[in-house]
Amino acid sequence: MSEEALMSELGSLVSEGRNPRTMQIDLQSTPEILKLINDEDKGVAHAVEKVLPEVAAAVDRIVETFHKGGRLIYIGAGTSGRLGVLDASECPPTFSVPEEMVFGLIAGGEYALTHATEGSEDDPDEGRQALMDVKLGARDVVVGIAVSGRTPYVIGALKYAKEVGAGTIALSCNPGSVIGKIADIAIAPVVGPEILTGSTRLKSGTAQKLVLNMLSTASMIRMGKIYENLMVDVAISNQKLFVRAQRIVMEATGCDAEEAKNHLMASGSDVKLAIMMAITGLEAQEAREALAGAGGFLRKAINERQHQAAGN
Repeated sequence: MSEEALMSELGSLVSEGRNPRTMQIDLQSTPEILKLINDEDKGVAHAVEKVLPEVAAAVDRIVETFHKGGRLIYIGAGTSGRLGVLDASECPPTFSVPEEMVFGLIAGGEYALTHATEGSEDDPDEGRQALMDVKLGARDVVVGIAVSGRTPYVIGALKYAKEVGAGTIALSCNPGSVIGKIADIAIAPVVGPEILTGSTRLKSGTAQKLVLNMLSTASMIRMGKIYENLMVDVAISNQKLFVRAQRIVMEATGCDAEEAKNHLMASGSDVKLAIMMAITGLEAQEAREALAGAGGFLRKAINERQHQAAGN
């Protein structure tokens, strides 16, 4: 693309506009600067609220993918790519899912997570190749993340995803974006011009993080990874997490710390199983089978067991 064409394209983007409310920010005191930033940030959640129907459609598509044994793959460049990798990396410890079930790809590879590699986003073939390298299939769903909605790396990735029949979701902060027109589902919270012109790591980045939080969290809730509002599938990998697991068992069952510890030990440090055993009185194997019969949904398994007990 010529410099003139790029200049025109960027000039049409909401995220690249100048914010009239912060034109004097370089003259402000520290408290005044912070007040301006805070005031601008207040509108981000409202912008996300307006696209909740699209987010809901995306969650349903992701859950459908998981039920088919497919993967959720985030892909982006720069801040957008880093946010995708961040959200994906939290899923295994929080929900005990395999690392290959949810993961993120970023233009420039792992090096780009901590270093600026802005030039790596300009090649659509790199986005395509990134998905080919992970053997993208029709059962998978790809979330292309780009504030501008016109990043070549993400465009190439989404076009390839469409070719192989994978689900496609676009997350941008500009309405009517290129990636939004490619994808099956387009999510575009419009937060307006940034506090610093074009610095989309600010409000736009915050909006993306809020949406990604929703995509992964709501999908995992729909997959039975939560009981009430407790993380019953949390992975226990250190002492802090064991104590957290202990507290979860206590909260869910009303037992004391020692009882919670005993249930965890009996369950093999499986929080969900420990709760099932504590509430129903089942031994580990029976409780495990009951959970499997309920598709891993703890509340459903408990209700079914209690209904059976009442019937007897």
